[in-house]
Amino acid sequence: MKNLFSNIKGDLFGGITAGIVALPLALAFGVSSGLGPSAGLYGAIFIAFFAALFGGTNTQISGPTAPMTAVSMVVIASILAVNDGDVNKALPAILTVFLLAGLIQIGLGLLGLGKYIRYIPYPVVSGFMTAIGVIILVTQILPSLGYYPKEDKQFVEQFKPQAEELILENILKEEAGEGILVLEDFKETIDRAEGITKADILKESKTLAGKEASGVLGTLKVLPRALKNINWLELLLALGTILIIYGFKRITTAVPSTLVALVVMTGISIGFGLNYRPIEEIPGGFPVPNMEIFTRFSISGIAPYIFTALTLALLGAIDSLLTSVVADNMTKTKHKPNKELVGQGIGNSIAAIFGGIPGAGATIRTVVNINSGGKTKLSGMISGVMLLIILLGLGPIASKIPAAVLAGILITVGIGVMDYKGLKAIPNLPKDMKLGPLKVSSEVIIMLVVLVLSTFWNLVYAVGIGLVIASLMFMKKIGDLTAHHSDVKSLKEEQWADEKDFPKELIEEVFIKHLKGPLFFGSTSDFLALSKQIPTTASHVIIRVDRMQYIDQSGLYALEDVLVDLEKNGITVLLVDVLDQPRYMMERIDIIPDLIPEEHIFDTFQECLEWVKQNVKDKN
Repeated sequence: MKNLFSNIKGDLFGGITAGIVALPLALAFGVSSGLGPSAGLYGAIFIAFFAALFGGTNTQISGPTAPMTAVSMVVIASILAVNDGDVNKALPAILTVFLLAGLIQIGLGLLGLGKYIRYIPYPVVSGFMTAIGVIILVTQILPSLGYYPKEDKQFVEQFKPQAEELILENILKEEAGEGILVLEDFKETIDRAEGITKADILKESKTLAGKEASGVLGTLKVLPRALKNINWLELLLALGTILIIYGFKRITTAVPSTLVALVVMTGISIGFGLNYRPIEEIPGGFPVPNMEIFTRFSISGIAPYIFTALTLALLGAIDSLLTSVVADNMTKTKHKPNKELVGQGIGNSIAAIFGGIPGAGATIRTVVNINSGGKTKLSGMISGVMLLIILLGLGPIASKIPAAVLAGILITVGIGVMDYKGLKAIPNLPKDMKLGPLKVSSEVIIMLVVLVLSTFWNLVYAVGIGLVIASLMFMKKIGDLTAHHSDVKSLKEEQWADEKDFPKELIEEVFIKHLKGPLFFGSTSDFLALSKQIPTTASHVIIRVDRMQYIDQSGLYALEDVLVDLEKNGITVLLVDVLDQPRYMMERIDIIPDLIPEEHIFDTFQECLEWVKQNVKDKN
């Protein structure tokens, strides 16, 4: 507790400044997610406070971030689609997935997996971050133009036949669930269908229209209509916001340009009485827990989203720990990765219970906190309290912020979050693989696959596919390297220093195999060729394994197959300098002593050589 209040002045200023910086982003991310500005604000309040309190990075400021919001959009859109576009109906399931993601993060921290997050390949992260930027940038084009597909009557009209078909399908499903046989009691179906009003059909049509226009592909589909129906006031508000954000940075960075843009453009809109579109109303008062997460919980309802929750948890972990590294570099301290994951998980779990979107450690807010004097966990907690004070005191005023201003803020976020470092490196990366006649870089392929799939298909699956491709390519490279360094060569072709005194008259009788590097699934095919390359004159094979540090199950069974073949051909195998891990594995499946008895295992080549001289006769 003493350490917590050791830098009260710096932490107070750092926390307040970080909270002010977080405000426009929290509102914007909430709107972008589909749950509204209050969800972004609630997420920022609870994640900032509890991730700081329980986390392992003293200066970290957490809250909704671009990557977490982009994945949250996928979760929210898919659950809304199942619930007829009704946010209130879908909310418990959405928040349950967010809660599950938080609990998974706590589990990752408690299991000590924080240190392994850094092994996710850079091309996967690079492609993902650039895709996040593209998604945010493209999806904010429509609100920047003041075009909302659900409000375009002609566009919505197109979906009425589909809406009626869907409504009828739902009636039939309800009847089937109640045990009503439709063809035997068709009058019941007609009665229920007659109860459907034009308003019901219009509502379903709007849901379908919104779904059709969602995401990058949806935006591109309706963009021609949007360009014909531009609301010039909304466009000017969005452009004005973007200009202030980029322009004010050139004047000073002491005051966050995002906040300046928010205040100036909102002030102009209200002051001049402009007929603009405001964001959704932010409820006043202290946030209350959504108990329907627990009362309406069902395994079947969230089962399809468990993988998505895991992705959210991992993404939040990567996002947070990368920010922790930035904080370490700035403050010359060292964060505790597992504790940080527990803190982030607690923050996300509590935020979900109160209706907030998930988040992670936010780099810009953390840097602002450090530069403003923040040094302890108190700074992150103060930033959360600051946002709560703004919610309680300025909620009604914040509800008057123009939607186009938040769209403008998000466009700059989208531009800023792209990985330009990775994109610039594309021409210079080594072309290490062939695609038909073309030589290409495997890392560029991974990055582009993740980028394209994330942008136009599914963020969650894209990351999984990227990881699989990266792993397969890594395995192939390691396999190629291992095979290259452990070629099967006879004594005549290669000699190690201690083999120079090997009796020349026994070279035909004894074949020496050097194993260099791990024997694993990537190198087994080359090793299996060993028995075919042994001279027909050889009666003994010496396998030198002092440079084989590791053997996996695939390598173990490959070794067993080779030894069985050699035994059938009457060839005796001698092992030299077996290391601990390979020996343990060989003993597990009885290679030692069934195929290679203890008397045929030697600690040094010199011992083996003495045995050869005594037991092997020159027959050739």
